[in-house]
Order: sequence, then C-alpha cells, then structure tokens
Amino acid sequence: MVAQVIIDISNDGVDRVFDYNVPDGVVLGSRVAVPFLNRRVQGYVIGVKESSDYAGALKDVSEVLDEGLIGGEMLALMDFMTAKYNLRRIDVLRLFLPPNMREGGVRELKRRFVSLNPDFGIAEFAASVKKSAQKQLELIKILQDGGDYLTNLNALYGGTVNTLIKKGALIVSDRRVRRTPNSAYGKTGGRAVELTADQKKCVDEIVKSGRFLLHGVTGSGKTEVYMRVIEHAVKNGRTAVMLVPEISLTAQFYKLFKERFFDDVAIIHSGLSAGERFDEWSRILNGEARVVIGARSAIFAPLKDLGVIIIDEEHDGSYASESNPRYNAKDVAAFRAEYNGAALVLGSATPSVDTYFSMKNGEYKLLSMPNRVNDKRLPKIEIVDMCRELREGNAGLFSRRLEDAVARALKEGNQAMIYLNRRGYSSFVMCRACGYVAKCSDCDISLTYHIDDGVLKCHYCGKKFHMISECPECGGKNLRFGKTGTEKVVKEMGALFPKARILRMDNDTTREKDGHEKILGAFYKKEADILVGTQMIAKGHDFSDVTLVGILDADMSLYFSDYRSSERTFQLMTQVAGRAGREKKSGEVVLQTYAPRHYVFRLAERYDYGAFYEKEINSREVTKYPPFTVIVRVLVTADEDAAAMKAVRKIYNGIKEFAEKTRTETGRWDNGGGAFVYIGAMRSPVSKIQNKYRYQILMRVKNDGNAERIINGVYGIADAGQGKGLTVFTEINPQSLV
Repeated sequence: MVAQVIIDISNDGVDRVFDYNVPDGVVLGSRVAVPFLNRRVQGYVIGVKESSDYAGALKDVSEVLDEGLIGGEMLALMDFMTAKYNLRRIDVLRLFLPPNMREGGVRELKRRFVSLNPDFGIAEFAASVKKSAQKQLELIKILQDGGDYLTNLNALYGGTVNTLIKKGALIVSDRRVRRTPNSAYGKTGGRAVELTADQKKCVDEIVKSGRFLLHGVTGSGKTEVYMRVIEHAVKNGRTAVMLVPEISLTAQFYKLFKERFFDDVAIIHSGLSAGERFDEWSRILNGEARVVIGARSAIFAPLKDLGVIIIDEEHDGSYASESNPRYNAKDVAAFRAEYNGAALVLGSATPSVDTYFSMKNGEYKLLSMPNRVNDKRLPKIEIVDMCRELREGNAGLFSRRLEDAVARALKEGNQAMIYLNRRGYSSFVMCRACGYVAKCSDCDISLTYHIDDGVLKCHYCGKKFHMISECPECGGKNLRFGKTGTEKVVKEMGALFPKARILRMDNDTTREKDGHEKILGAFYKKEADILVGTQMIAKGHDFSDVTLVGILDADMSLYFSDYRSSERTFQLMTQVAGRAGREKKSGEVVLQTYAPRHYVFRLAERYDYGAFYEKEINSREVTKYPPFTVIVRVLVTADEDAAAMKAVRKIYNGIKEFAEKTRTETGRWDNGGGAFVYIGAMRSPVSKIQNKYRYQILMRVKNDGNAERIINGVYGIADAGQGKGLTVFTEINPQSLV
C-alpha cells in the first residue's frame, strides 16, 4: 500500500505529493512521521493507492502519529481552497488542526483521580475504623458520592489519602481534564421565547434548506432565529456552526447557546489558550459537541453531517483573512454547505453590497425582518455638524449635544457607549517647527502615542518607542498631536464626568486572555457607566440599559482610498447606532461629523438600506468595481527595495502580455474590449512593514464566465515571479490595500 503524503513544510519547493510505503495500511487524513531529506518530519496522508509511479525505491512511513484527523470533506475543501486562492496545500491543512498540535506543544491534560475501590469491602472496613481515625471515615463518606482529584483531597486530608490508598480502599487513576473556555457574561438563552410572525416565517423557510440572506434590523431577533434553526438541525441528528465577526461577541453567544444546548456547544477562536482550543477541537472531532460558535477559524471545525451554517454580520470584513493563508470564510462556508446539503444563512442589518447583489441575481433567497421584536422604534439618530460647533467656539472632542445627552443618561441611571474607531491617545506626534513626524524604524508608518503606557507604538508591527519630549531633528519642543484616539476620549470624558465609571475597549485593553469578556462582563453587570471603544463595540452587543450611543469622527472612514469606504461607513454607523434602546428603554444616537450633508449619513439617519444599496450599486456599475469586476492584487515583498521593484516589474510585464491576449475584436483590453478593465503597478500605500519593502499590482477583471480562467492565468504569472528573498501573494477582492 502506498500513502500519498503532504510534507509539513511551508515551502513552494515541497508543495507536492510524496509517495511512501505503508506496510500495514493507513487511514486517509492521518498524521504521520516520515523520513525526508535525511531527517524525520511530519506529514499528512491525503491519498492511498496500490502502487506508485515513482521509479526508485520508496521509503517507509516511520510512524502513524494520529489516525484520520482530517476527514474526506476537509481534504476536498483543501483542493477547493488551493485552487481558488492559489495556496500551498500544507498551509490549508494547518488550518484544520489546533495551533501547536503539529509541534507537540499541546496534548490532553490528565490529572490523578481518586475513587473508592468497589472490591475492597468498604462497609466492613468503615465499621472497624478506630475513633482516632475519624478522618478516614469522613473521606470515605465523601467519596461515596463520587471521586475527586488527588490534589484536592491532599489539600483537605493530607496523609489520610495515602493511608487509604495503601490499604487498598481507594483507587488512583489518570483522567482527562477538559480545559473549558470562559463564558462570563450574557443574557439567559435557556428559555425559548415565543417567535414573532417574521421570526417564524424565517425559521420555517430555513429548515427547508437552501441559501438565504437574512436581512433584519438591529434588535429584530435574528439570534433567536439562529437558535431555532440550529435546534432543528440537532434534533434531526445533524450539526451546526455559527460564525460571529468579533472575538468580543463569542462570550455572550456562547453563554446563550450553552444554556440552550448545554454540552452540545463548543467554541473556537484565536483568543482561547492552546489547551482550551485543543480540547474544544477534540470534543468536536469526537462528536461530543454538535454546535460550534466562533470567529472566522471556526468554519474549519471538524463537524460531520452539517445541517446549517450561519454567518452573523456577514458584511464584516473580518471574515476575510488578510495574512497567509488568505481566504474568505464565506466561500469556505458555501463549499461546506453544498458538500453536506446544509442550509447557509448570511445574516445582517446591513448586508454587503456584493451579497445583496448576489441575492438580487437569485443566488440567495431574501428573508426580511424589518421590525424590532419589542415593536420599539429604532433609536433616533441626530446628526451634529462639528464645523458649526467649531464656529460657535467649541473646539473640544464632544459636541454640546453629546455632553448633554451623556449627562442625562447618567442622571437617569442608564449607560452610554462612545464609539471612535481609532485607538491610542494621538494618531501621530509632529514637530511644529520642522514638520518631523515620529515614524516606526521598521515600517513606513507614523507612530501612535499611548498616554497610559507613555510610549509611541507602531500599529503594524507592534514595536514600542520612548515618547519624545523634543524633536530629534531640530530640537524643537513645540509638538503637535494628531487625531484623537480612544485613550484621549476616556481622559476627556472622565474630566467632564468625574463620578462616571468609564471602561475602554480596544486592541490595547483586550490583549490579555479573556480581556474581551472581562470588560464586557463588567459593563453588562453595570459596574461601569460609559463604554468607550473601537469597532469591537459596534456589532451584536446587547445591553438593556444602554440608552445613548455617541459616534465621534463619523466621517473618519468615509474618505479612505477604497471603493468600499461609503459602504463601510454606512454599515458602521447603522450597526453602532443599533446598540441603543434594545429593550424597554428608548435609545438615542448622537452622530458627530464634519460632513453632515453627505448622503451616507442622511441615509443612515433613516436606516434606509434600500436607498443606500441602489445608489451604491449604480456607482459600482459605472466605475466598474465589484461586483461587476473582480479585484486581483499581487503583493510583492522583499528585504531590499530594488529586489521588490524588479520583481514587481517582471510580474507586471507578464500580466500586461497576458492581458493583450485577452483582447477581442471590439478593441484593446484597456478600453473595455478584453477581460481586464484596469492594470496598474505601484508602491503599496504602506511601503514598508517589518523591514520588508512592499509593491503591488492591482487589476480589475470583468466578472463574467471567463473570470476564473483569467485569475488562474494571473496566479501562474505571479508564481513564476517568485524568487529567493521574495514573497509574492495574490489576493482576490482584498479587504485592505495597505
């Protein structure tokens, strides 16, 4: 028997199948140890055959480390992802397993367990125990109700435990201990509520299976629909996975689902410890958990016979991986749903333009939930013109309207959320005399001042620098601070409301384990009055006492050089506004902007997604942006600037030649006659990260029947441009072009 093995080395040179003899046979998807280049390495069996075409003598598999870790569905998914995203097979296979498992850095946790020996004759022994040994009787009585861990018993009874072990009254064994993730906060989800007419209609449709876009306003009860659909799948012996966009959302969903589905629920996300993630993955693999909640990586959970896949807040960009291996969880979900004959549900109050366009073209069935479950109106959004505030003498962070609203919320015993999608205290530090800006030594990016730590930080590589008191170029002491971040908001909000308890939630305050749960749990328990945060607080959270949402610098994301900037701004404004007035109390939103008449804010003020979609899709069609085209990005990085430039020029010329071949008789590719609408090569907007120089080629390919063939052609040209000291990645519709 011959095993076809993928070697666990992430290198283009070994990204192929190697044949090995397996004398005793081997199960597909097994992890094995094999000899490779005079050393022992790990690999994965992706195929088994009777004989090999290799002319030489085959080496033997050294050892089968784990049998059948990766099932047939995931091997098919590997083929799909390598073809669609031009990935190495080993990079995809690694996605299917818990981190550190490959290196042996994580394994089952076992502890010594003590229980009564049923063959010992406990009753007779207890009757013979002397009065001076009452601790022995006490311990035996406790263990009659079940065993306990040796460490626990030693702490309480000391040498008594060893005495009874030596007498044969107790048995010691090693038992596996599950490392259980935290679910510190969230609403009760154990009791199934009565469905509204809209909810019931959606559930009835989804359980019939198919592909659905669930378009429901914030607070319309989408979560209850998700739980009912999952409940139906589980009752019919099938499994379910639900993705959420932020790790910060997993705890409250985990608590809700845990109370409804008990131990059938597992949670997967990168914030878990290696041990927790391994144990949760093992429970899923063994069929002990049939419902999985998690962020993007949970789509690879080893569930069998999936009945439904749900992607909540489907519009969120976090479902697309921006580092190797690059993939989109929505594509993976569509593949797994089709493979299993499962329902696929994409839910959002603000669907992505691409998804809504696909729905219009019949790829998804639209399910609408236009009303909140409690029949309350959506919170009123009040737009505040910050230019007018400035003209009237208010140069502060907060408009007078927002200050009054916060004061009223606090007086009435309610809570407020303040949103600003920029962390730190100040986005840059500049010398007013010579214009020097403090930049990262390894990245072409300005450093952000963090007042709490008293340092300058690079938000790309994480490097820290001492805060400057004078300009290192000219010695000037007159420093200017850039745009405000969440740290400064907390400081100034605290100065305005000194008695208010304020929490901050951003990447800096949630770095430690369970950081998200601790902050959100404290706010949920009303241990704080105001929560200041970035987009982590914008989606999905449900706090019954939040009556006010303040949005600062609402136009910050509006003018990014990204065709999706209007879409993202509309989505963020609508989503964060939806955090207010979720239950009995009414909500209000104060949106501060320097562009109050911009159509995005006027449509967000009315929660008019339909009008926004029509305006946006017309613009995309005219300008030839997705969904009418596919954006392909080739990113080249190298240690030397000249090497990166030379490589990108070679790839660019190859793509130009390829583009010429795609022209038609109606004209050339660059005026609409061929497959390419646009091709351009340039430095990346951030030209250096972690001392790697970065260039990119951007192209737009017509989204028609030839798109897949054209993109595969680009993949081939990009792969041919690989070289020593170079990294070349190709991305499809990237979320960021930095």
